[in-house]
Amino acid sequence: MRIAFASGKGGTGKTTFATNLAALLAGRGVTVRLLDADVEEPDCHLFLHPQVERREPVDVLVPEVDEAACTGCGTCAEVCAFKAITVIGTTVLAFPELCHSCGACSLLCPEGAIHEVGRETGRVEHSVVELRGRASFPLVTGVLTVGEAKAVPTTRATMTTADNASAEVVLVDAPPGTSCPVIEAVRGSDLVVLVTEPTPFGLHDLRLAVEMVRALGLRCVVAVNRADLGDDRVRRFCAAEGIEIVLELPNDRRLAEAYARGDLLIEAVDGLETTLTAAWERIAAAAQAGRAAS
Repeated sequence: MRIAFASGKGGTGKTTFATNLAALLAGRGVTVRLLDADVEEPDCHLFLHPQVERREPVDVLVPEVDEAACTGCGTCAEVCAFKAITVIGTTVLAFPELCHSCGACSLLCPEGAIHEVGRETGRVEHSVVELRGRASFPLVTGVLTVGEAKAVPTTRATMTTADNASAEVVLVDAPPGTSCPVIEAVRGSDLVVLVTEPTPFGLHDLRLAVEMVRALGLRCVVAVNRADLGDDRVRRFCAAEGIEIVLELPNDRRLAEAYARGDLLIEAVDGLETTLTAAWERIAAAAQAGRAAS
């Protein structure tokens, strides 16, 4: 079962839900794997304090020009849809940051003067989280190289580890928003938990997130953080769209203090484990219903 936690905007609490739910399930004997696919700003490690076992580089292919063989014909520049290569006189200039690794320049160069080489754009870290009571589970974290513009290759490499996972449950902490890295992170999920806040901004971005999930043919439920603030428009929207609200957390100072310390909420706040357990039962039931329907 693969469950993704996403949100239309950042700061709603999806990492909080993902990390605490992973710890809860692991503590109850469920084999769980957590993927931090928010590669531009991964932060699951701040709350789980894992031990990194190994790091794997994420490489993409970019063009390299053999100047001795190049005639400056300009074919490579003509076929590049992303303007990642250009010809000035007889000099070919390649811009690796713009390259999308389509291979057209290498394939269509009449002189065979272009070949592709690897360029590191990020890494995937494989870690183990040790919880109190000797429970443990793996954490896989995607980390984009600072200054790199394209996050999708690192996101894809992170998500590939889910395909080989033997865990009963795979939880994915997706990036915020509705851009390409988010789509890469939630694709293939049995259920997407959309985390939001009961504010005008929260509702606006929740609408966008719901549209994205439905365009991908996925099922979704909603978790509302700081649920006793704002108004009831998020609840009315979910009721009108037939979307189940599986969890509502109050604006509790104890939660904020635990978060600020980098503590797991289920260990710091009495009663929260019971609340999250009930939420997980709803999430699992919705995911299983979706799998049965498909």
